[in-house]
Amino acid sequence: MQIHRAKTKLLIVTSLTLALNACSISDWYNGYYVDRSSMKHYLKDRHAYYEAESPQMKALRKQNDAYCTELASKPENREPRAGYPNGVFNSGMYTVCMNERGTPTYNDYSSMQAEKRRAERRARGEIVPGG
Repeated sequence: MQIHRAKTKLLIVTSLTLALNACSISDWYNGYYVDRSSMKHYLKDRHAYYEAESPQMKALRKQNDAYCTELASKPENREPRAGYPNGVFNSGMYTVCMNERGTPTYNDYSSMQAEKRRAERRARGEIVPGG
């Protein structure tokens, strides 16, 4: 009787070990759930940023987008990349153009807000400059 129980316990422990190693919870959480969750938050915040603009600002953004896209797509402004004989869209030029024309993209806006928060923390003494 003792041998039969030992085999059953060994079979249960072995199957549980194999099952837990095959689908690790931490891999699922860190790899799938966190990526999906952070992308949802990013898209929600981005959508809220663009929807909060006035109709005049939306019209100006549409104009600037057309102009800056054309400017960054011109052959002389394209960025050379390996494997792309005609170059690729100059996203840096597009971002600078949109910023200079008064309609920063959401990425620029969020980085400006982060810089403001860092400056406020420095002013309160939470961050020591140069340290």
